[in-house]
Amino acid sequence: MTKASLIVIGSELTRGIIQDKHTILVSHELSKMGIHFSESVVIPDDGTIREVIGALLRNNNIVLLTGGLGPTTDDMTRSAIAEAAGVELVRDEGAWNHLLETLKDRAYGANEKQAYIPKGFNLIPNPNGTAPGFWGEVKGTLVVSMPGPPREMEPMFRSSVLPLLRKNLGIKEEERDEYSTFLISEAKLEELTKEADPSLDWGTRFQDYRISLYVSGGDEEERQRAIGKLRALTGKKRVVDGDKTALGILVEDLKKRGETISCAESCTGGLAASNLTSLPGSSLYMMGSVTSYFLSVKERVLGVKKDTLDRYGAVSEECALEMAEGVRNLISSDWAFSITGVAGPDKSEEKEVGTVCLGFSGKDRKPVSVTIRFFSYGRESIRRRSTAASFILMKAYMDGEDIREIVEGWKVF
Repeated sequence: MTKASLIVIGSELTRGIIQDKHTILVSHELSKMGIHFSESVVIPDDGTIREVIGALLRNNNIVLLTGGLGPTTDDMTRSAIAEAAGVELVRDEGAWNHLLETLKDRAYGANEKQAYIPKGFNLIPNPNGTAPGFWGEVKGTLVVSMPGPPREMEPMFRSSVLPLLRKNLGIKEEERDEYSTFLISEAKLEELTKEADPSLDWGTRFQDYRISLYVSGGDEEERQRAIGKLRALTGKKRVVDGDKTALGILVEDLKKRGETISCAESCTGGLAASNLTSLPGSSLYMMGSVTSYFLSVKERVLGVKKDTLDRYGAVSEECALEMAEGVRNLISSDWAFSITGVAGPDKSEEKEVGTVCLGFSGKDRKPVSVTIRFFSYGRESIRRRSTAASFILMKAYMDGEDIREIVEGWKVF
C-alpha cells in the first residue's frame, strides 16, 4: 500500500489567521488515485519542519510539503529537505532566470534564495509566483515541495504534481475536463454541480474574477450531459470551456475585430479600466475611460442629462445608458460600456446595496442598459463581480445577442 502525508507550513495557519485548504485538496486527489493519505501536519515557521519531516520520511512512500519557500529567514523548507537528503543547496539556473525576469534587480539579495533547491532534485516551474517547487527522493521516499499560497500551490499541484505521482506509480492519466465559471459563489457552484450529476467528481479552484471547474469520472457523454445541465441551471455565459477569463474572452474578440473600446465607471472606481489596460498590447484596443463618481461629473463630462439624474438618480438604467453613450462619443471608440451602482452602504443612495446598472453602446447598434442585483459579500466583491459582468455582457452585445434576455436568465448567487 502506498502511503502519503502532507506538511502544511505557515504560522498564519497555526494561529488561526487563515484556514488550511491544502489538506482537503491533496487528500481528496490522492485518495482517488488509490494512495492511502495517512496524515496532514500543520506547523509554524519556526524550524519544526526538521523534526516533522524526519518522522514522516520513516513511515511514508510520499511526503508532500507546502509553504516555507519564500526569501525570509523563517522560510526553512529548502534547507530542511536538503539536510534530510544529505545534500547541499544549489542554484538552479532555470529558477534563477525566472526570478530575474519576474523581479529584475530585486532578484538579488534575499530573493536569490528562492532560486536554490537541494542538489539532485528536479525543478517544478511556478508561473504564478517567484518560488518554484521541486521534487526528489530522500531515503527511498518521494518528496515534493510546493509553494504555500493557494493561487500558486493549487495549479502546480494539479498540472505538475499529480501527473508526476501518476507517472511514478504507473497510474493511467484520468480524463478530466476544465471549465471557467463566472458570477457564481463557490458554495453555490458546489451545490449546482451535485444537482447536475452527483456521480461525477467535481473540483473547483477559486481565482480572480472566476472559479475554475474540473470534472472527471464517467464517460465523455456523461460529463457533457452534466455540463449542459449545469449551464441550464446557471444561465448563459456563466460556464465556458477551458481555462479562460471574462476579460480575455472580450479582449480576444476586440483584437480579432480590430476595434476599440472605452468605459465609464462610477461604483467600480476604475477597476474595469485597470483590467482592460493590464494585458500586454492593451493600447491596440483600449482607448480610454472616465471615472465619474460625482453626479456633476456624469453631467458635465459624460453628458448625462440633468433631467435623468433628477428623475432617476445615478443608479438607473437611464443613467448607465447615457454614460455609455457619453464616453463613446467623448473618446470616439467603436464600443463602450458603463457601470454605475451601489457597491457599499451609502446614505446618499436609496437603492439597495448590490444594485448595479450596466450600459452598452456601439457603432450602428442601439444602446442597451440592464440592472443586476448582486447579493452583497462586501464592497469589493460587488465591484469585482460588476466588472466581470460588464466584460461578459459587452462581448455578448458586440455579438448582437440580447443581453436583457441573458441577464433575465441569471440568478444572483
